[in-house]
Amino acid sequence: MTTLAALVITFDEEDRIADCLASVAFADEILVVDSGSTDRTVAIARASGARVIVRDWPGYAAQKNYASEQVAADWILSVDADERVTPELAREIRALIAAAPATLAGASMPRRTWYLGRWIRRGGWYPDRKIRLARRGRGRWEGESVHERFVIDGTVAPLSGDLLHYTYRNIADHLRTIDRFTTEAARGMEAQGRTGAGFALLVHPPLKFLKMYLLKAGFLEGLPGFIVAVLGSYYVFLKYAKLWELQRTKGARG
Repeated sequence: MTTLAALVITFDEEDRIADCLASVAFADEILVVDSGSTDRTVAIARASGARVIVRDWPGYAAQKNYASEQVAADWILSVDADERVTPELAREIRALIAAAPATLAGASMPRRTWYLGRWIRRGGWYPDRKIRLARRGRGRWEGESVHERFVIDGTVAPLSGDLLHYTYRNIADHLRTIDRFTTEAARGMEAQGRTGAGFALLVHPPLKFLKMYLLKAGFLEGLPGFIVAVLGSYYVFLKYAKLWELQRTKGARG
């Protein structure tokens, strides 16, 4: 029998982890790797039947790779605490791994995001296809900072069932996340020797807004679509502003 392990990495997710784990209850094994939550995340995960490992935070890719190494299932499904596997997607996954040829190494799925009281289907937020299913030993998380990706060694099949994404709890949470992620992104770009932050700071943010709001039809989402495009542009602005600041500080010290 082909087996499946669902993996979730967590930190202070007590309000979301139970629903996440309930959505992957079809898996043969559920593993949560927690990075030292200060709330009830670990207790809720264990009460939900998951095996829990508490481990210091080494970064997104490293933590997810560590989780993958702790299970012996034939296939691995990686989800985040703010995501839910729909029943339709669960059936597809089970059917796929039961009949998958040896050449098939993984699968991608569309991700649908809930934000400001509605599902956002435009503005570049959908289908937002993600690779989250891999045959054990055929996939590895790569990348630094917040831009990790699941790299698959072999053929990837497209699934049609949605992975639901209950992202930012509200606009304030969205802004906190932008602040945190842009700091990490700027540090990553600075470490890679990226240049031209000043030019990018002037050009890329308005282009991002136009792409999301007009080219990707974010305007059809009403006011939430406008907010999504503005904050998408703000993310780009802040990322390059922080990179410029890092380069300026480094230059002053040098």
